[in-house]
Amino acid sequence: MNDILGSTASAPLIDAHIHVDSYPPEQQEPLLASLADSGVEAIIAVSMHLASSQANLRLAERWPGLVRPAFGLHPEQPLPAQAELDLLFDWMDKHIEQMVAVGEVGLPYYSRLETLRSGASFDHAPYIALLERFIQFARKHDKPIVLHAVYEDADIACDLLERHSVTQAHFHWFKGSAATAERMARNGYYVSFTPDLLYEEEIRRLARQYPSNQIMAETDGPWPFEDAFTGQQTHPRMTADVIRAYSKLTQQDETAVRLEFYENTRRFYSLSK
Repeated sequence: MNDILGSTASAPLIDAHIHVDSYPPEQQEPLLASLADSGVEAIIAVSMHLASSQANLRLAERWPGLVRPAFGLHPEQPLPAQAELDLLFDWMDKHIEQMVAVGEVGLPYYSRLETLRSGASFDHAPYIALLERFIQFARKHDKPIVLHAVYEDADIACDLLERHSVTQAHFHWFKGSAATAERMARNGYYVSFTPDLLYEEEIRRLARQYPSNQIMAETDGPWPFEDAFTGQQTHPRMTADVIRAYSKLTQQDETAVRLEFYENTRRFYSLSK
């Protein structure tokens, strides 16, 4: 199936952030089987928690080279007990050779906002402490870290990354101030754009600003998108539409841009061919 906005360019695609294990079980294998025909060379399969990490490892074992798993705990959920967190870190230690990155980890901006709007209190400190633990783990094992950290939470994440001298940081679907984006760029952190680059002006402003050698394309699937993608199952081939939108936005040759996105993602995640 052709991508929405035109023909496919030559460089392969890599979806830099997708929750493939969160698709319904009956959809996972057909989706993965369709990637080669869609020009997708690999996906970075981020995890929600221990069971999710284990599921992504199984997918990576069934689809070697195609599914590149990252292990972690998504922050937009209640924190598990300490014993459960320890199990996750122990399991990650044992499977360090199978993981390409620590992720998805970060801070709970949206759930915190919702809680505060309801009039309840929210204790941010345990989430910050857990993020620091993940950053220390990434530093210890020399692994990239995939971050869910937007708006003011991104500044907290930057503080922690700087404290532990971690530079291999990927802020997925980043939203925040121009000043924070400039700080991230100076530190060598990467960002990735989703299909909402086609229609969200906030994301389009970031794309115009951020260094082109520190950007990637993602879908965050199965998260759904609007505009030309309304009603469609989110698929890694949509990264081609992200790249095309970026090339038009920045008035660059699409073939060259697609190659740059590909090389950026391979370099950041140390993906072998």
